[in-house]
Amino acid sequence: MSISEWKEVKLGEVCTLGDGAHTKVKRLDRGILYLSSKNIQNGKLNLDDVSYISEDDYTKLFSLSRSSVRNLQDGDVLIGIIGTIGNAYVYRINDRFGISSSVAIIRPNPQELKSGFLYYVLSSNYFQKILASVKGGSVQGYTNLPLLRSLPITIPPIHEQKAITSTLSCLDDKIELNNCINKNLEEIAQAIFKSWFVDFEPFQDGEFEDSELGRIPKGWRVGTIGDLISDTLGGDWGKEVPQGNYSQEVICIRGADIPEIATGKKGKPPTRYILEKNLEKKRLSEAQIIIEISGGSPTQSTGRTALITHQLVNFAGKPMVCTNFCRALSMKKEYYATFVYSILHYLYNKDIFFLFENGTTGIKNLDTNNLFSKYLIVLPDDETMIRYKEIFDTIINSIYQNGDEIDKLSTTRDTLLPKLMSGEIRVPIEEVQ
Repeated sequence: MSISEWKEVKLGEVCTLGDGAHTKVKRLDRGILYLSSKNIQNGKLNLDDVSYISEDDYTKLFSLSRSSVRNLQDGDVLIGIIGTIGNAYVYRINDRFGISSSVAIIRPNPQELKSGFLYYVLSSNYFQKILASVKGGSVQGYTNLPLLRSLPITIPPIHEQKAITSTLSCLDDKIELNNCINKNLEEIAQAIFKSWFVDFEPFQDGEFEDSELGRIPKGWRVGTIGDLISDTLGGDWGKEVPQGNYSQEVICIRGADIPEIATGKKGKPPTRYILEKNLEKKRLSEAQIIIEISGGSPTQSTGRTALITHQLVNFAGKPMVCTNFCRALSMKKEYYATFVYSILHYLYNKDIFFLFENGTTGIKNLDTNNLFSKYLIVLPDDETMIRYKEIFDTIINSIYQNGDEIDKLSTTRDTLLPKLMSGEIRVPIEEVQ
């Protein structure tokens, strides 16, 4: 099939466009999800910070809306147009939520354009660059429906759209499967930690003794996290480009990079240049723990953590440091690292770190001195820590292997996407029909 069969059209020529509710609605603590552009991220819904509306408001604004487009249908493509611009999501029949006017609804004409293909067009770098070049607003970006309707896209015949979508969705499905596996592995690791060191389930047949934190296995003791840490190292931010003595190239891990790294992915930590003399004392190595000490939000504490493993060191390919908004923790014994990482992760999820935050300028800081020296925990004996490390290592190794595969699959998809969208690479149609 010739590329000449592809055609350039304006989005409004092959789609019906609308947007979410403009009416001010009462936001509730529970009810029907009411999402804005910030809740659409990379083809998925981020439900960490959401609002709700009543069933009556949902019915009035969406199910019975005078705008047929606002009554969302299977295959509608949603895209952020105010605030968080350009992230797209395909609405499915099992979804049930309302959207604010910060989200546009794009309903393709099925005779001209398939939803899956449209989603990949909107997600492509080519379209994102067009969108970035025409958006308005200096603080909060925005675009509008007339502008969206006028934007050009190139589309092949329907059967080739299906073939391209099938190729890309296979990669996305595998990425999603690995993400699900890693999420389950993380939950298993947390469950094991709680079973061993909070509920003491594997040790119930042994002897227990009284402590200031209640009954604990005999031979264990009450102490602090600081009892296990040998050193707390500051980070470095350096320079964006080599300048004078700032010549040592490093990967600099920020607090924002920690969630990705903790799930086995490389993330997108920036390359920086630091003083060569600083590298020796600030370089991250296996069995250290990075902890975020500045940042957070009203609903999220500081204190996100990542464990430095040999896989991460190998993945980086360059020396690593953490930013000066983080700290690197070194252990008195290497096998303490998995226990300390797990207890910090557990306390973070229990919102304990909120109790150790300070700061009056809008940026919260984690008081690690008091957290590590005053917060009492149950410390197991060394033999138990070694046993726990063996189990934990098996889990985290799997997480990192899956994370590495996710990175490679994502790179493959992102490389193929613009080439498939432009027709530079063609999918053998006969193989997918």
